[in-house]
Amino acid sequence: MSERVEPVHLAAIDASAWPGVAKLPQITGAGTRSRLAEAGFARAVSRAGLLLDGPQPDLVVDHADVFTRIAASGWIGLAEGYLAGEWHTASSESLVHVLEGLVRAKYAPRTTKLAPSSADALGEVPPSLVSHYSGDGVSPFQGHFATGVPTTERKAFKSRVPGAGKGREPARHYVAVTEFGAPLDTSRLDLADAQARSTSMLLDAAHVTRGSHTLVVPTAGGAIAVEAASRRANVDCVAAQPATAEALREHLVFAGAEDAVHVLTGQWGLAPSRPTYDAIVSAEYLETLAPREKIRYLRAVDSALMPGGRAAAQTVVRTERMSRAGTAALSSLRAYIWPGLHFATIKDIATMLDQHTGLRLTGVTLAPDHLAASLKLQRATFDTRLRDAAADGFDVVYRRLWTWQLALREALARLGMLDLAQVVATTRSRGGRR
Repeated sequence: MSERVEPVHLAAIDASAWPGVAKLPQITGAGTRSRLAEAGFARAVSRAGLLLDGPQPDLVVDHADVFTRIAASGWIGLAEGYLAGEWHTASSESLVHVLEGLVRAKYAPRTTKLAPSSADALGEVPPSLVSHYSGDGVSPFQGHFATGVPTTERKAFKSRVPGAGKGREPARHYVAVTEFGAPLDTSRLDLADAQARSTSMLLDAAHVTRGSHTLVVPTAGGAIAVEAASRRANVDCVAAQPATAEALREHLVFAGAEDAVHVLTGQWGLAPSRPTYDAIVSAEYLETLAPREKIRYLRAVDSALMPGGRAAAQTVVRTERMSRAGTAALSSLRAYIWPGLHFATIKDIATMLDQHTGLRLTGVTLAPDHLAASLKLQRATFDTRLRDAAADGFDVVYRRLWTWQLALREALARLGMLDLAQVVATTRSRGGRR
């Protein structure tokens, strides 16, 4: 039996780095299934009002092989086709428009289910990649813009603590929920300031001040640790990978904070022998964990917090608008970037805290339009630095992958399916545990 010859357009793709992109999937009934996939895609494109031809098409299919991929694995195949250059759009802005249209049109071809990550690593994005799309050069997370007006109200949350409503445990508790209005016109010059505002908000929420023993886990680039150090806190910062730890130390030296931050390399000890920290902070890590790993992480935070301590996390959350098509689209990010990716709702997080930890949700901020604006500016920044990313060793598939993930998350944010949240929790009465 002769060896199958891959299409010429895939020859330049590194098969050892990108096996799912460099080779077409082998499926039974490939011809028929590919034609059905093509017809389904054409119907979704039509429902979305997108153009496949004409003087200004919204997207162009360059190789019909993409439909074999879609037949094999739905949205993962659609993403692989984009990474392989089998279809394209005129710009990354056009890509957002196309992805938004497909999700709105309820495009949900059968998508391969992937096992969730075991979260053995902290899922850190390479610092050299972050430098090409962040506003401050180090922070991968989203920002809060100065022009978004906040409004706050107290909302009741039903307690999920076992035995709630009996004895000392109330049946419900009230949480301060702050919603930020849409920012005014923003530009790439605003992104660094917006990210700095997210950092300040997190540290304020965690009550990080002089002398606070503070843990930043994982590092999220180093800006949070530097700001905590500037407040004269005692700061520990966790970097999972040696390369991340090295980049963090370089940033600390540049910021003049190398003596104020203790860098911990490797996995954070998930079972501290005793409570150690007054404050624990994270930025856009919780959503990269599968549900079971979220609980494991929150339990570790609970174990490490001193009585009266506070934990603050910035995280992207799912809203009630999340659709089957939006969920299917996210499978492409689980396949290639964050294997455990799972967007919880605010109620999900509150329930996990109640049922699995001694922590209680006390504060929430929501800023959906700031999420969309931040991702747009990150995408626009990355567009201008594609050559620099190539010079740093990120090949064309990696560069397309990063454009894809920024565009897809922006599309879902525009559709109101994702929201940018900061959640704050503090220790409940320990009943003699501590």
